Amino acid sequence: MNRIKLYWVLQLLGWGFFAFVNVFFASLSKGGIDPIQTWAFLALAGVYLLSTHAFRKYVKAKQWFDLPISSLLLRLFAALALLSILNVLAQVFINLLFGTLNPNEDFRALVISVNLFVSYLYYGFWVLLYFLFHLLDKYNSRLKYEANINEVRLNHLKSQLNPHFIFNALNSVRALVDEDPTKAKTAITGISNMLRFSLMMDKKQVIDFADELATVKDYLALESIRFEERLQVEYHITEEAYSYKIPPMMLQTIVENAIKHGISNLVKGGIIEIKCREGVEDDLYIQVKNSGSLAPDATLKYKEEEGHGLENTKQRLSLLYGDKASFRIFSSGNQFVITELKIPKQRLTLDELTELT
Repeated sequence: MNRIKLYWVLQLLGWGFFAFVNVFFASLSKGGIDPIQTWAFLALAGVYLLSTHAFRKYVKAKQWFDLPISSLLLRLFAALALLSILNVLAQVFINLLFGTLNPNEDFRALVISVNLFVSYLYYGFWVLLYFLFHLLDKYNSRLKYEANINEVRLNHLKSQLNPHFIFNALNSVRALVDEDPTKAKTAITGISNMLRFSLMMDKKQVIDFADELATVKDYLALESIRFEERLQVEYHITEEAYSYKIPPMMLQTIVENAIKHGISNLVKGGIIEIKCREGVEDDLYIQVKNSGSLAPDATLKYKEEEGHGLENTKQRLSLLYGDKASFRIFSSGNQFVITELKIPKQRLTLDELTELT
């Protein structure tokens, strides 16, 4: 059951129980309860249901959950008072409609104040339950993302510190020490930058695109030493792309997969082309094109890469952007594979994370 269905089930059960309790206790009175009073209680329950739903929509539209706690509390107390007043007016209308209004009794100050107080309590209890559920759900979403990003970070550290990777990188640098000391220094700097980035990356949801691109360039520079003329790299980055933030290691992961599943399997090597541009709706389009072919079981193959595959990328995009982001991988003819990402400029707020259903 998704959140929307669960919400309506709880709403109907909760306010239905409210009507049942009122009808039950009214039936215990000396005169019992007639059908008109029953319908009046059901109508009142309907008022509570519709008013709380409208209040929920208003809270989400105005993004109250992003407010400081002091501002949020002030708004809540004021809203509860307003809802209570409107509810009492609705009670008067319902009693007029069903002919159960007794002006001499119902318009006394004590009766009105009691009704206001009781309405305030009902609305207060609803708000307490709703906000508690909402905050717990947001906390769960945050924990889910942090667990995911921690897994990516640890897997990335493991891949960067992989003995085979370090062995190849150091051998490449060693070969350059005598013949090209300047390039050897550059390679050592690249290794240092990558390791520093991996070790210093905290539990950040997004980082500047420029930082991610710099790490990708360091990685490809190292791979260029290993593959030499077998690897060609092209960058087509528009200026607008640098104003975006993207999930850490996302572009890096795609490029690593392009090397591992594409270039390294070709005797003559190939090309990796990275394109980044801004779309018409403030979206960043990232396209990584590499020589190679997409196997029929590519999706399964990528899933088995210990967090570096398509499944991990899709999960992270979904957690951060919902359906505002997209990911796809496809063949371009028989010689190239294209991996494409669409990332919006603004990620979802924690409030929106719980509104995905």
